[in-house]
Amino acid sequence: MKRTTNYHPEDKVLLERGNYLYKNRKANLILCSDMHLREDTPTCWTGDFQAEQWKALDFIKALQEVNSCPVIHAGDLCHQWKASPWLLRMAMKHLPNNFFSIYGQHDLPSHNWDLRDKSGIAALEQAKSLKVLSTCHYGQIPSNESLLLPVGGSLKHAKKILVWHHMTYIQPPFPGASGGQAESILRKYPYDLIICGDNHQSFSTEYQGRLLVNPGCMTRQTADQINFQPRVALWYAETNTIEWINLPIQENVISREHLEVKEQRNERIDAFISKLDGDWVAGLSFEENLNAFFQKNQTRDSVKQIIYGAIE
Repeated sequence: MKRTTNYHPEDKVLLERGNYLYKNRKANLILCSDMHLREDTPTCWTGDFQAEQWKALDFIKALQEVNSCPVIHAGDLCHQWKASPWLLRMAMKHLPNNFFSIYGQHDLPSHNWDLRDKSGIAALEQAKSLKVLSTCHYGQIPSNESLLLPVGGSLKHAKKILVWHHMTYIQPPFPGASGGQAESILRKYPYDLIICGDNHQSFSTEYQGRLLVNPGCMTRQTADQINFQPRVALWYAETNTIEWINLPIQENVISREHLEVKEQRNERIDAFISKLDGDWVAGLSFEENLNAFFQKNQTRDSVKQIIYGAIE
């Protein structure tokens, strides 16, 4: 059973008044991924990205306090492995309590596991702002290690959980996408719950009572996410079900204008190259070829002056 709830709280009190799917029960885990915390603003943004980034994180923090449960993050906490001191300080301020993460490729210098101690995540772990899970980080393959979460306090009914930064999808998100189809992963790895990161879209799928959840990106990072609603999932161990919780977002702040400008520029470059493919004959002298091109094609004097000035 799945349900999406739109919470837009300004503080913890409003969350406590929320209309939960299980009104008298608290979630056992909060599932999220791909926070991509960053100091700069994505090119597609026209609004206040920093305000949305930290508000979303504060929202998850309040959600954690209401449910008193761990937050599981499936990798790519930082947009770049070499996080600035300011970004690390802000992360320490806003990260939820009882926060667990794994390494995504953006968290690793050169995507290299052996260099992880140089990363922002390593600094946050040293500062005790988060805990790093033992498995299953970017580039790794699941082993027999897994989280065990008791249900009703009994290990006999514990759920086996895999956290994995691995491209997973129901339909490939782009041509040639590596990774694996979600149901196939559930068939191959017999965990009760698999939490995946890397794919910035959010979805879940089930197979024989077992569940795979891909929470998706915490904020909108690219123009193709113009209609994307970031969210996290509350997970209930006893029934192995989730409830999607929408994160607060700003409206009308994602633009495709930069892509349109790029497309227009590419069209002009293509048109210029097509002119170069004309029937004029190239000689050995670059300047002679340039003069021949100017004679063949109408070119403004101002443009000619710039070109001649550049080659002198």
